Order: sequence, then structure tokens, then C-alpha cells
Amino acid sequence: MAIIYRTSALAQRHAEIGGELEDWNGMGTAWFYDHSDERAKADYEAVRTKAGLMDVSGLKKVHLSGPHAAAVIDRATTRNVDKLMPGRAVYAAMLDDRGLFIDDCVIYRVSVNYWLLVHGTGTGHESLAMAAYGKNVSMIFDDDLHDMSLQGPVAVDFLEKHVAGIRDLAYFGIIQTKLFGKPVMISRTGYTGERGYEIFCEGRHAIELWDAILEDGKDMGIRPVQFSTLDLLRTESYLLFYPGDNSETYPFADGSACGDSLWELGLEFTVSPGKKGFRGAENHYALEGKERFKIYGVRLEGTAAADEGAELLKDGKPVGVVTYGMRSDLFDHTVGIARMPVDCAVPGTKMTVRNADGTEIPCVAEEMPFYDKDKKIRTAKG
Repeated sequence: MAIIYRTSALAQRHAEIGGELEDWNGMGTAWFYDHSDERAKADYEAVRTKAGLMDVSGLKKVHLSGPHAAAVIDRATTRNVDKLMPGRAVYAAMLDDRGLFIDDCVIYRVSVNYWLLVHGTGTGHESLAMAAYGKNVSMIFDDDLHDMSLQGPVAVDFLEKHVAGIRDLAYFGIIQTKLFGKPVMISRTGYTGERGYEIFCEGRHAIELWDAILEDGKDMGIRPVQFSTLDLLRTESYLLFYPGDNSETYPFADGSACGDSLWELGLEFTVSPGKKGFRGAENHYALEGKERFKIYGVRLEGTAAADEGAELLKDGKPVGVVTYGMRSDLFDHTVGIARMPVDCAVPGTKMTVRNADGTEIPCVAEEMPFYDKDKKIRTAKG
């Protein structure tokens, strides 16, 4: 049974729109404003063509400060944080002692000796706490810090009206500023593959900021979008979701313990070159070339999307699973993220998706991302 023990200050706003607050990471989250295909399509297209505003406060926010703060983060994550300067952020992975993936995070270096680490639904907090034990560091879990994600091509145009220099903020840059008279931290990050921004604020200011953004941005096409929209956007953009794409959700057929390597997930890029000493480092490096499967893309024929968890067949035999599939009329493609054998993860490999109702759809393996393959949109300058 899910236990909702965290509350977003925006819960009432979600309820007024029709949001059903369901558990995500312990917080009641508006997965749907309604369950219609029309709403899902409209929200998805809003982010791809205008901008959408989402409440992603369910992410866990941890402040770290003190003489050993950098060392703690260095031990718990795969990035070399000494190279991260104040005002910058970086995406990182977190591993267990086996060298297997347990969480991902964004590390923000807010100032010289003050850090913010924002992570998802894994055991990243516990790993940080282990690394912090006995160290001269303050570690504070902050549920008052709320996070609103404004994502889409007009997001920068909207913010430019209110925040000087926002166009100069580089990808994974952060700025301390004000918005509608309230103190905020804005980071050029997100989970959509678009040029987007995350707006961090105090809980007491969240409703006022939410209302002001939607009211002032209405003529630009900015609208509130339901949390489930992220699944459509991330699928196109090769952004994984723990544990939805992992063996914790899709156990190994041979009964092996759950846990995936970065090599299997395609996340080995999150390890800073030559870095040693992070949790699970030796086992991580030893697992290279020993992949049991690969996360890879599939492109389906026709317009019917793959079910979440649909079987992936080759030569009529089950070989994998589609963790999430989506259809975009905007780009006229039907695609999915899949777990498949290493020898199938080759562009053009012919396979079949079998949905829960028995429908079989031909597909081919394809490299991800499907949208903005060169990542020029999310990293654009100016």
C-alpha cells in the first residue's frame, strides 16, 4: 500500500483542475487532470509547441553544507564534483555496493560550500546519509522547497519578461533571482527534452507563483499539464524513470536479484572520466562488457502504441519488454523504450510488440532519442 506522507502546497490547485492525487515518491501527485486521450494529447502538444507548467515537488530535495559536503556527494554519486562551479548543476547516477543503479539526481552547487541534491524515487537519500555519517556536514531534507517545471519552446520568452539575463543562462545553469516579487532559484533543467526551466520556491509562495505564471502566460499558450505527460515526453527524449524502466519493475526471468548496471541502461556517461572512490565504483567498472540486456528504442508500424509492459518478440519468441510506449501525431511516430537482448539492440533489428489484448505490431530497434536526436533544442544558446 502506498503511504502518502508528503503534501504539495499546490494540492488544492490540482484538485480544482480535476487532479487525482496519487502517490509518487510519497507525495500526492496529479498524475491526471482527467483520463481522456484528448487531455493527454493536448498537454503533450502544449509542451512540444508552447509550454506546460508541472508541479514536480515530489522530487526529494536535500541540502548539504559544511567542510565535508563535497566529499559526501563525491562518495555517493558518479560525478567529480570538484569540477562543478557555483551556479552550475550536473546530472548524476547513484549506485549500490554491487555497482548497480539505485537512483539518479541533479547536483546543484549553489555556492562555494553549499549544495542542493535533488533525487527521485530510489534510495539516494539513504546512500547520502551513509556517506555523511561521521563527517562534518549538515544534511537537511527540505520538503518546503517546491519545484515547478516550466517546459517548452516559449518558456524562455515568458521568463524573459520577468527575469533579466535568462536567455544567457546555459543548460544546467542556475540563477538566484525573483519572479513576481518572490525569491526563487531557477535552473535550466527538466525532464522533457525541451528548453525548459525548473523554478524552486518556498511552499508559502507556490500558489501565488503558480497562479501568476498561468495567468500571465495564458496568451502565450502556457497551461498546467498533468504529471503523466512526462511519460510521453521522456519516452521520445530517452529520459529514464526509476524504477519504471528497471528490473525492480521487470524482474529477470532467471530469478537474478534486481539491479541494472549503467552499461545496460546507457547511463555510463554519468561517470566522470577516470573517477574512482564512489560507492560501487570497482564493481561498476568490472561490469563493462557483461551486459545482460540493453535499454534501447523501438519504432512501431502504424498508430497503435505499445502498452506499458508489452512483450517484445523476435522470431515469435519473447525476448524483452517495452517499458513505455507513446504515439505522437505531431511527429507522426509511434515509439517506445524497451529492455531487450544485447544482440537485438542494433538499428533495424526486426521484432514484434505484443500488447496485453494479443495485438501484435511489427517494430524495429532504433537508437534513442527519437526527438531532437542531437539535443540541440534543450541546449540552445541565446
